[in-house]
Amino acid sequence: MRGNTFGHIFQLSTYGESHGSAIGGIIQGCPSNIKINIEEVKQELNRRRPGQSKIVTQRKEPDDVIFSSGLFEGKTTGFPMGFQIINTNQKSKDYDHLKDNFRPSHADYVYDKKYANRDYRGGGRSSARETANWVVGGAIAKQFLKSTPIKINAFVSSVGHLKLSMPYPELHFDNIEKNPVRCPDLNLATKMEQYIKEIRKQGDTVGGVIQCVVSGVPVGLGEPIFNKLHAELAKAMLTINAAKGFEYGSGFEGTTMKGSQHNDVFNLDGSTKTNHSGGIQGGISTGMDIYFSVAFKPVATIMRNQKSINKEHQETVIQGKGRHDPCVVPRAVPIVESLTALVMADFVLINRTHQENLNRGIQ
Repeated sequence: MRGNTFGHIFQLSTYGESHGSAIGGIIQGCPSNIKINIEEVKQELNRRRPGQSKIVTQRKEPDDVIFSSGLFEGKTTGFPMGFQIINTNQKSKDYDHLKDNFRPSHADYVYDKKYANRDYRGGGRSSARETANWVVGGAIAKQFLKSTPIKINAFVSSVGHLKLSMPYPELHFDNIEKNPVRCPDLNLATKMEQYIKEIRKQGDTVGGVIQCVVSGVPVGLGEPIFNKLHAELAKAMLTINAAKGFEYGSGFEGTTMKGSQHNDVFNLDGSTKTNHSGGIQGGISTGMDIYFSVAFKPVATIMRNQKSINKEHQETVIQGKGRHDPCVVPRAVPIVESLTALVMADFVLINRTHQENLNRGIQ
């Protein structure tokens, strides 16, 4: 199976399945002598872990991470950083009914056809359990980025029909972790939480949108052709389970504007009076805030009867069992931040290499 490594210089390679004994990975390319606070890594995992509130899956996983290499006396050595998270709360019998049946809007059918040996317990490799690995990698990337002015804040901007109306500069990011939905508008967060609970009682699920703001980005991150900064961010976000859309800057709303309205006019210091570009021009950061949104579909596993097919392509009826999120977006916030951190750390290192080559006269 290919596609287990993300990044160019700052790389994350992962392994493991939802109901295997463990998941884990290797982080490569992180410079040496970066001070690492393991408690901060654990805090990031706690933000993602299941069972943290009544509006997420009740699977109880402590998500304790163990680093086996790449760290010495609290700092990175510059060598590969190996880590592992033991799975402790699997209930594999909840998935016995899926051995020969395919869930609608899941990866079951395509995995079976592609690999002919599908781990049906919780989705195997396609499970969102894999995202805990990404959070570990992102936590290390965040600590590397402390040496830069770059700050990353993600939050829930909509759940179903409930949407934030305020632009992000008017929001208080300190409110994000004060509610289980992770919406910075506390009044709207209460409504979102109640709505998710109602949906859960109906045996159904609901989608939503996460917005992310990256501030303190210097001019010059990103490459002009195949490694555009916004393209790499889009790739990262669309890697997340249940992600169905990505837009940055003015996004689709920009299509309703005239060029005279949309163009970001320069100030004398090189900043712009507006930021419809979302902090990126020609694939390269402009120095303005980067902001983007990620759309997530309703979780595919619902506690209702659905028509489907089995391996013999016979019609069958299937209903979700076990523990599942009624809405993925609250737990996906730290995942969005983590993948953003991996992308930004990677481009900081790419740009550093570019500057070193310029200083040597190499282009």
